[in-house]
Amino acid sequence: MLLLGDGLAVNLLIVALPAALAAYFAARAAGRRPRAWTIVWSVGALALLTVPALLDADWPSFLAVVTAVGTGSLALHGGRSWPAVLLGPIGVLNSLVTGPAWAWRGLRTLSRGVRERLGPLLRALTVTAVLLLVFGTLFAGADAAFADLLGALVPDMSVADGPLRVLLFVFGLVGALAAARTAAAPVHWDLVEVPEGRARGRVEWVLPLIVLIALFAVFNAIQLAVLFGGYDAVLEETGLTYAEYARQGFWQLLLATLLTLLVIVLALRWAPRTRSGDRSLVRGVLGTLAALTLVVVASAVRRMDMYVEAYGLTRLRISVLGMELWLGLVIVLIMAAGVWGARWLPRAVAASAAAGVLVFGLVSPDELIAERNVQRYEDTGQFDLDYARGLSADAVPALDKLDEPLRTCALRFVATDLGERNTPWYAMSRGEAEARRILEERPLSEEADPVECGRLADEALYGREDGLH
Repeated sequence: MLLLGDGLAVNLLIVALPAALAAYFAARAAGRRPRAWTIVWSVGALALLTVPALLDADWPSFLAVVTAVGTGSLALHGGRSWPAVLLGPIGVLNSLVTGPAWAWRGLRTLSRGVRERLGPLLRALTVTAVLLLVFGTLFAGADAAFADLLGALVPDMSVADGPLRVLLFVFGLVGALAAARTAAAPVHWDLVEVPEGRARGRVEWVLPLIVLIALFAVFNAIQLAVLFGGYDAVLEETGLTYAEYARQGFWQLLLATLLTLLVIVLALRWAPRTRSGDRSLVRGVLGTLAALTLVVVASAVRRMDMYVEAYGLTRLRISVLGMELWLGLVIVLIMAAGVWGARWLPRAVAASAAAGVLVFGLVSPDELIAERNVQRYEDTGQFDLDYARGLSADAVPALDKLDEPLRTCALRFVATDLGERNTPWYAMSRGEAEARRILEERPLSEEADPVECGRLADEALYGREDGLH
C-alpha cells in the first residue's frame, strides 16, 4: 500500500519477499518441504522481479513481471508434466478466491486462547505508533535536515491517493494470501492425464515427414550455397536489394520454425510405438527434422542480422530475434529428450523461457538498441532520430556518445520526461538514476532548437519501408 503507488522498481522486491516467506511458512505448516526445482523456480521468480529495479523501460519489465508470476506459480505448485507447467497459474487464480476465507478460518483458530497474549502486544504497538508520530513531527519541525531525511524515507501520500492505496492494500493482501494458500494446498496438476493419440502405421506416419525432410534439405542446401557463394550473385539473379532479400526471408523462416515445432508435437502424438524398431524410427526421423530446423533457425538469425545492418535495430526486431533464438534452444532440448528421455522436458522448456526473459531484461534492450544504432551512425552517417527519441532513459548512456547538437536532439524528450517525474528512491530504477546523473553532468545544449533538430532528422533519416518500427 505504501510502496507501490509511485511505480515499480526495488519496491516490487520489497513487497514480494514477505509474500514469498509467507508462502514458505504456509507450505511448511502443511507438511510440504522445498525440493530442488522449488528453489529453482523461487530464485528465478525473484530474479525476474529485479528487472524493473534495473530498467526504466516498461516493456521488458512487464514481460519480466508476467514471467515471474508464472515461474512463482510453478514454485508454489511443483509438478513436472506439461499440464502442471501450463496450468499452474490457474491454481493461483483459484486461490485468490479461497485464500481470504482460508486465512479467516486460520485466524479464528489461532485466536482461541491467545487473546490475552495479543492484547499487550496490540497496546504496545499502538503506543509505539503514537510516540513515533508525535516526536517525529516535532523533530521534523525543529530541523530541516531531519525533515528532508524523513521525507525521503517515508512514502508521500495525499488524500487523493486514498482509493488507489486502499486498492493496492487489498491487492497485496489477497495476493499474499493466495500464494500462501496455494503453497499449503496446491492443485496437483500432475494428476491430469492427457490421453495419447492413436498410433498410426509406419507408412502413414513416415511418408509426410520424409517429404518434409527432403524439402528442408533442399532449402538448407541453397542457404549454405548462398552463404559460401556470396550474396551478390543471388541479388543480381533475383533483382532484390540487400535489405529486401533480408526482409523477404526472416518472417517466413520464423513461421516455419513455429510450424515445425507443431509438426513435431503432432508427430509424437501419432507416432508408432509398439516395437523397439518403431521407437528408433521416431527418434531418427524427428531428430533429422529437428537438426534441419536448426539450420533454418541459423538462416533466420542471419537474415535478421542483414536486416539490422540495412535498417538499424528496433524493439520489435530484437524481440523477434530473441524469440527465434529461444525456439532454436527448444528444438535442441527436444533433440536431447529423444536421446535421454522426455521426463524433464516440460520443466526444462519452462526454465529456458524464464531464463530467456531474465537475460533479455538484464541486457537492457533499449540501451542495446541505442548502442547499435549509434555505432551504425558512426559507420554510415545514418540515424533514425525520431525512433531514438522514443527510447526510455535506459538509452541515455549510449545516446550520450553522439556529438552535439544531435545528442541534445536525441535526449531532449527523455530529459523532459525525467524533469516531470518526482520519483521516490524506492520507485527509481537504476536506468533512471544513471540517466539523471549523465544529464546533470552534461546538460543539454541550448543551440539545438526544434528547427535544427528537424533538419538533422531529415539529413540522418534512412528509409523505413520495412514497416517494423
